[in-house]
Amino acid sequence: MKKIRIAIYIVLIILILASIFFIFKYYYALYYAKKENEFFRNYSNSEDLALIPEENLIQEDVVQEVKTDRMLKLEEFQNVNPDVVAWIEIENTNINYPVLQGNDNDFYMNHNYKKVSSMNGSIFLDKDYSWNPPSSNLLLYGHNMKNKTMFQNLLNYKSKKYYNEHPSIRFTTNTEDANYEIISAFESRLYYKSEKNVFRYYYFINASNESEYNNFVENAKKASLYDTGKTAVYGDQLLTLSTCAYHVKDGRFVVVARKEYK
Repeated sequence: MKKIRIAIYIVLIILILASIFFIFKYYYALYYAKKENEFFRNYSNSEDLALIPEENLIQEDVVQEVKTDRMLKLEEFQNVNPDVVAWIEIENTNINYPVLQGNDNDFYMNHNYKKVSSMNGSIFLDKDYSWNPPSSNLLLYGHNMKNKTMFQNLLNYKSKKYYNEHPSIRFTTNTEDANYEIISAFESRLYYKSEKNVFRYYYFINASNESEYNNFVENAKKASLYDTGKTAVYGDQLLTLSTCAYHVKDGRFVVVARKEYK
């Protein structure tokens, strides 16, 4: 009996130590995500140089390529990982991150921009999006983290007041630093294959024709929790942000925006 008690004590001690380890690991990951989020925010919002030095611009009859400081900073991240394809920011929120695009839609769910394993993952672009020629819809995914990092702040768009305070998204690539105006914010979920006549927003990357494009926009507007007074027309570049939500099983919260053209 004494040996059995000793064995039980040993097992209990191992379980307690294992629990402490995993709790520590979990909270450390949350802490790391918060610090990483602060790094991204401070890095991207440091003093703007506005333009690259004049001597680096192409002169005379060639169209000049002007790069903002944000575009130059993006290139620095691409030197670390060429899978970094863009930078996304919603002003005065925690959403301020590099955007990754991998060969699948799994890797960056649990890896950061340095390709290091992370429970927070990364903000990533759907693998099927084509840059040349560009697809119709930049579909981005990000986790809904309890520490309010990644795409957790998207759920604040349930409130029209919040939308009014944050009506646009800044999206920076190697070729442009653009703003996207939000046209819709809605709750959704992953649908079963057997379900008919449902809005599977997550299948829309590129419109094969005008009707398909308009159908997506109409469904997004119809599903919206409120009227933003904005819409998109065929040919406008779209940006869709998606994260998990818990109003239903396999729930999602989605924000759709259109590129603003000067």
